[in-house]
This record gives sequence, structure tokens and C-alpha cells, in this order.
Amino acid sequence: MNMSRNDPPLYIRVHENDNVAIVVNSNGLTAGTEFPCGLVLKEHIPQGHKVALSDIAKGGNIVRYGEIIGYAVRDISRGCWIDESLVVLPEAPALASLPLATNPPPAMPPLEGYTFEGYRNADGSVGTRNLLGITTSVHCVAGVVDYVVQIIERQLLPRYPNVDGVVALNHLYGCGVAINAPAAVVPIRTIHNLALNANFGGEIMIVSLGCEKLQPERLLEGTPDVQTISLGDEDVVRLQDEKHLGFESMVNDILQVAERHLQRLNQRKRETVPASELIVGMQCGGSDAFSGVTANPAVGFASDLLVRCGATVMFSEVTEVRDAVHLLTPRVVSKEVGQRLLEEMAWYDNYLNMGQTDRSANPSPGNKKGGLANVVEKALGSIAKSGRSAIVEVLSAGQRPTKRGLIYAATPASDFVCGTQQMASGITLQVFTTGRGTPYGLAVIPVIKMATRNALADRWHDLMDINAGTIATGEETIEQVGWRLFELILDIASGRKKTWSDRWGIHNALSVFNPAPVT
Repeated sequence: MNMSRNDPPLYIRVHENDNVAIVVNSNGLTAGTEFPCGLVLKEHIPQGHKVALSDIAKGGNIVRYGEIIGYAVRDISRGCWIDESLVVLPEAPALASLPLATNPPPAMPPLEGYTFEGYRNADGSVGTRNLLGITTSVHCVAGVVDYVVQIIERQLLPRYPNVDGVVALNHLYGCGVAINAPAAVVPIRTIHNLALNANFGGEIMIVSLGCEKLQPERLLEGTPDVQTISLGDEDVVRLQDEKHLGFESMVNDILQVAERHLQRLNQRKRETVPASELIVGMQCGGSDAFSGVTANPAVGFASDLLVRCGATVMFSEVTEVRDAVHLLTPRVVSKEVGQRLLEEMAWYDNYLNMGQTDRSANPSPGNKKGGLANVVEKALGSIAKSGRSAIVEVLSAGQRPTKRGLIYAATPASDFVCGTQQMASGITLQVFTTGRGTPYGLAVIPVIKMATRNALADRWHDLMDINAGTIATGEETIEQVGWRLFELILDIASGRKKTWSDRWGIHNALSVFNPAPVT
């Protein structure tokens, strides 16, 4: 439902201590609009933007989510629009003084009996798809692999009806890089672990050029914190091998290897497995001021339901957690886990400082148009995706979990990089919330896109899979939308339903995080 100009004026105040609220009405509200509480707008305020609920003096606190999101540039009168130009960005919380594991939430009552139809692998993991993945050791071979993928799709897949598709794991790494630099552990670990995603069924093959720095043996060995992948020479195709006489020889070699794996993948069938086998990533992109009050809290509620089932849930995006990390450190299960969280925040602080990054550059222009004033406000809304469960483990970029439950997987906030890194960490399905809208999708895993507001869900009716805007208009509660999302997750994971991005075939390229030098 889109709200019309004749609908009653609505605003959302998150916390009793907030001195600002956001306007709900789709077209914003004009000067002179009066709310039932007696608040009168002194100027037009767009949808999702903040209105002052009381007079705020110059330098005074601007409070949303019960937290200070900034300081007033000048005196602001009750009923005025507070856009980003009126908000001074506060300093990020000092890491050294944060409380660790002071208030870990008790375990919630378990949810039993929930299942999905997944693909059980030999190592015990469970996939939501049955895909052939072709790992590449260097970007030089990407064009050849893409060419072969088209042949596989056109000629081979029709013969293997139980295989959902073929995915080229192309990336920009592998050569022209400082392969032994300390930070190179991130891209090498990521590419290594991408091949281990449960949606590939353990059927690993590699296409290499031959002269690259990231040799297949190095890629298979990975890094000290990952398992070595055992692979025979028959599963590695080197394009520079002297046996190849021309391009067609390379293509035929890749096709022969691929067909062996397709034969084994085709024998896999979906079977009923407990919901505890799910590994779900939670992400947001194209956020707006509704993200933290509709979609993200609903995702958080669904996260808690999954954790109660014994499943694994990951949330990420360091730069959109950093300014709210003081609300997370008390929730970790132990001081050791808390210290790991601080280490990841400090690592990223240093990474951004080396690049002389401007903190005010986040939010993006679209985020600001949607009502987000700064990265503090964005972070406070972003962490709502984590729900209320205790954080049991913290992962560095591309690491795989060793525990089940709620996990913080450190990644950049970029949609494409975060998605790639979460896949390397093992997610087999992702939930993606958006207020501004994005056609984002991933070929390896289904991506459920949730709209934060009704107007987006209506306009992009064939791109958004679920709408949380009904929370803002009072048609549904956070809990009701959270349950709907939980049930949709089980349906999508089982193959009973398809996401819009999968129906249209909209899939973004992989974007491996590489903080190491390029030579």
C-alpha cells in the first residue's frame, strides 16, 4: 500500500529518549502538517527524513535509537527538518574502553521440527543448490572459462537435469600481486574457501594459466587457517600446458574435466534435513532511514529464529558496524570472542587510515536521500540485522566458521565484496535488505531481497521478494514479517520458490577483497 496525500501524517520514533523521528508518508509532509500529538511541521520534510521533536540547541545532542547520532550545527526548532548538513559527525567509540561479554544474552528456547530440502555433502555440509563451480587461479583465464561455461550451459547441462547450473569463480587476483605480503592471506583464503562452498557439492576443478604467481598448488594449500584441498592433476587444467595445440584443445580439456564432475553432481538429490544445517548471511545495501526500523529488525527477528533452530547466521560490514560496536561487545559469549571483535575493528581502522579514508563519505548519496544523516545512524540501523542472540564467533575476511549460532564475519560494506566474502565463509543463502532498491543477485547462492518501505515494494514488485514496509504503516509487526521471512528462507533453500533475481538471471560478478599490494 502506498500512502496518499490524504492519509493521516505518521512518524516513527524508535526510542523514548529520541528527540527526532522519521516521516513515514510516501510523499513526505508539507509545512503546517499537524500530528495528533500537536507537533506542527515548520517546513516540508521528505519521506524517511528526520523531524525535530523538541528544540535542539547548537551543539546539542541529536538522538535516534536512544544513541547520539551527532550534534546540531545550529539551533534547531521543534518541527524542523534535520538533514545531514545539520548534523556534526561524532567520533567512533574508542575500542580500548569497551565492555566485553558483560551482558551475553541467555539462550532462547529452541525451535524444533523445522526442516528444508537440501543437498547433503560427503563432508556433512548441506547445500541449497547443486552447482558445478569452476575455480580460476588467475584472471587471465576468465575469458576462456566464460566461453566454456556457455558451451556447458548450452550442450552439457541438458544431459544432467539434476544440476542447477555452472558458475565460473572468476576474480581479479592471481598475478601482478605481492603474493607473499601479509595481507595476501585474505584473497588467497577467500578464493580457496569459495571452492568449498556447500552449493558446489565438493566437486572442485581448477583452470590455471600456468605462469601466474598463485599457482594451483598454492591455491589448494591455501593459508595456515584453512584445510588443504586434495586434488588430482586430472582436475587441474593449465592452459599453457604443451599438450594444448590451440584454443579448441584448451576448451575440450576443460569440458572433459567438467563432464566428469557433472556426472557425479547429477547423482545428488534433495533430502529433508533439519533447519540447523542452514548457513545464512545477512546484508544490507542501498539503505535508508527505514532500514533500521522495518527490514533490519525483521531480519534480526528471523536471525533469532534461525539460531533457535541451531542454524548459523552471519552479519558483516565492518564500516557499518564500527560506530555501533559498543552495543555488540557486551553481547559476545566470552571475553576472547569480544577481543576478536575488537581486533577486526582495529584492523579495519588501520586499513582505512592508510587509505586516508573520509568517514563522512559513508553514507552514499542515495543513503542520504533516503534520510540517513551519517555513518553512525547507518550503523545503529545496520546492527539490527543481528537480532538479540549472543555472538559466538568472530571471523576474519573469508574464514569459515567453527561454531553454529550468530557469527560476526568481518567484511567490507560494499555489497559485492561482502557477498563474495560471506560466500567464502560458507553461506548458502543470503537475505539482503534495501530501501533505495538494487537488482543485486549472486549465482552461487539465492539472495532474498527485502524492501524497507511500501513504495519500493510496489514500484519494484518483480525485484523485491518480501516487503517490510508494512511495519512502518502498522499493517504488520516486526515479529509477523520476521516469521514470513523465516518461512520464505526455508522455501527458497528447499527450491520450492525462486527469488526474483534468480527468475530473471540477475547475478553480480564476484569481488574478492584484496587489501594486499598490487605490483
